[in-house]
Amino acid sequence: QVQLVESGGGLVQAGGSLRLSCAASGRTFSTYATGWFRQAAGKEREFVGAIDWTSATSYADSVKGRFTISRDNYKNTMSLQMNSLKPEDSAIYYCAARRSSTVKVGSRDYDYWGQGTQVTVSP
Repeated sequence: QVQLVESGGGLVQAGGSLRLSCAASGRTFSTYATGWFRQAAGKEREFVGAIDWTSATSYADSVKGRFTISRDNYKNTMSLQMNSLKPEDSAIYYCAARRSSTVKVGSRDYDYWGQGTQVTVSP
């Protein structure tokens, strides 16, 4: 079993930056693929990006070039660096892990979820 806890959300102006962190406990997730999803009010949860155990990454087109995912397998942590933020990036951001080393973009493919952290980008 893996427990995930996100931190680092908050309020930022458009064009600003935020860094989200995800800490895992319970067992090492070094061989798992992990990812970030977000859900805006009234919308479905959507894929933001993911990273596998080799640190190969995949991103949604909407964040490519602005967001960067990294992970530290020794510390069991994952981060999401968000730059050039836009109001449409406002959402609850969730970290997730799946019991496989392969990155997937569908939320149903992930087995463990954090509680989420709110990101609000003002115009």
